[in-house]
Amino acid sequence: MSEKLQQDQHKVKADEQDEKLQYKYGRGAQFNTKNRFIKNEFTQENVEAVDDWSAQNIKTQYIEMQSKTIVNKVESKDVGMGYSINPYAGCEHGCIYCYARNVHEYWGYSAGLDFEQKILIKKNAPQLLRKFLEHPKWECAPIMLSGNTDCYQPAEQQYRLTRGLLEVCNEFNQPVGILTKNSWILKDKDVLQEMAKKNIVSAMVSITSFNEDLRRSMEPRTTTAKQKLKVIEELSKAGVRMGVMMGPMIPGLNEHEMQRIMKEAADHGATFTAYTFIRLNGAIKFLFHDWLYKKFPNHADKVWHLIEQSHDGKVNDSRWGVRLRGEGNIAQMVAQQYKKYGLLYNMNAEEWSLDTSRFSVPGGQGKLF
Repeated sequence: MSEKLQQDQHKVKADEQDEKLQYKYGRGAQFNTKNRFIKNEFTQENVEAVDDWSAQNIKTQYIEMQSKTIVNKVESKDVGMGYSINPYAGCEHGCIYCYARNVHEYWGYSAGLDFEQKILIKKNAPQLLRKFLEHPKWECAPIMLSGNTDCYQPAEQQYRLTRGLLEVCNEFNQPVGILTKNSWILKDKDVLQEMAKKNIVSAMVSITSFNEDLRRSMEPRTTTAKQKLKVIEELSKAGVRMGVMMGPMIPGLNEHEMQRIMKEAADHGATFTAYTFIRLNGAIKFLFHDWLYKKFPNHADKVWHLIEQSHDGKVNDSRWGVRLRGEGNIAQMVAQQYKKYGLLYNMNAEEWSLDTSRFSVPGGQGKLF
């Protein structure tokens, strides 16, 4: 082997080592952003700096807690749900675009690495739900599981809180909708099948890309698109009404995959769809920018400017009806694709809703009319 070739190989290995030191594989966020609610806080504002700063432990920590409430009334007018349940706060999936990151600041943590490595476990979630449903003033309405963080994230493998919540809902005939990007939902196929027979459950699987390099980087601890299609197929065959969530659509990264996602989902049994357009509110703006320019340096500028063009020169818009869809030529193109391919693949063709008439309190009088 020539001396020059040896030198070149040493340089490649050194470059690879430098990249590993800079980029935290298996995590979406690469640093902790400042918590806006904490005045005195030490943060590493310049993530590239070399200073007297000890590296963070990026192992996942499960923090068990006893929550006071579990059902949240959703005030947002454009998310399609009235109530939600989140048995876990924070999410190990690590999706870099996740709007729920900002909520982690209310718990005293960062929206960055803390969000995906410090997971709060609401251990009494099923008991709280039972108490909530037993309240005489509860007027039955569908409840969304995963309104904020994924109820089937890795913590579910240990704690099985989502399983407990579904068993309570099945007992009360309480209708629920589920949104997940994890195949662990298949472990609950038995109870989901029982609920489906009573028309009190539906589920959506989130698919953002069939590009595995992009998926592993953008949402590092989720399951593959191929496995998500298997989830749709297996549960739809079990009688569960299945849909696909395409979100977020990011111009220059994955918006061109909308047709394929819808077709593949339809071919595997999905009958309804939804999508969101990328918006980078709060700390997510800084986390996404850092990720984008590290992972896609050659066309990061293009992607960033396309997002700005879709939010009136900004990367976020908080206006109802606009924030999840964007505006301008790019956002309109995505909306037109969604409508066109939805018709082509016969998505959202039927009028359908979860059945609230079956609700009854076990051992009680049930619902009186």
